[in-house]
Amino acid sequence: MASRRPGHSVHAFFNSPSVKPVALLVVLVVLWDVSVRLFKVPPYLIPAPWDVLMAFRTEGVMLLQEAVPTTIATVSGFALSALIGIPLAMMIAGSKTVESYLYPLLVFSQSIPKVAIAPLFVVWFGFGMVPKVISAFLLGVFPVVVAGVQGFKSVESDMRDLARSMKASRLQTFAMVSLPHAMPAIFAGLKVSVTLAVVGAVVGEFVGANSGLGFVLQRSIGNFELPTMFAALIMLALIGVILFWIVDVVERLCVPWHASQRQDVFATA
Repeated sequence: MASRRPGHSVHAFFNSPSVKPVALLVVLVVLWDVSVRLFKVPPYLIPAPWDVLMAFRTEGVMLLQEAVPTTIATVSGFALSALIGIPLAMMIAGSKTVESYLYPLLVFSQSIPKVAIAPLFVVWFGFGMVPKVISAFLLGVFPVVVAGVQGFKSVESDMRDLARSMKASRLQTFAMVSLPHAMPAIFAGLKVSVTLAVVGAVVGEFVGANSGLGFVLQRSIGNFELPTMFAALIMLALIGVILFWIVDVVERLCVPWHASQRQDVFATA
């Protein structure tokens, strides 16, 4: 049996989907460090990567503790977005009357800046978790509804007619035709929603919270603790990436048959 070339395994390693983003991240950090040193940027404007690393070392435990309420608010708001957004999409896609009444209101509500109305949630519900969850929900529900409507409306009428010709009930037609066909679009909306839910949770923490990474950001900016602020931003990015990855894994398990889950036919060996 022919032996593999030594360079083949190295080439495969660097072409791995998990290695490429890490390599790009390393390059960006190096460029960040070189730019700070080359242009002599003051630490109160942009800290060096080493200072951010030291902030993780000294305040890592605090950042992990503050990440818990932010994550809880994000996941809760995202769960509400899915539980409410998908049925709303079904109603809008299934009825022209509901669409004419409800869809314009959804677009109107999405046009209102959440930062402007977030203080109202503090007035109505007080300080705590509820305003953050509502803020995350309001930012996350719209992409779920839009993607869901698009998915349900894209079901071909011939497929429904075929199901009816086979004496399938309305529920069976929905379960076997409409829902599977709309699942890829729904998951696309969920991926956008879960990242926006992180933003919504932070917005809620900006206006009324005494805990969470948003509170850490606000306090760090006020005290000019930029390394801590950058460390909190990195923690928020990690939360978004992990939640996005979880949704992506669930999508692969639920719709393995879809074209987006297959290997790229143009990929080189």
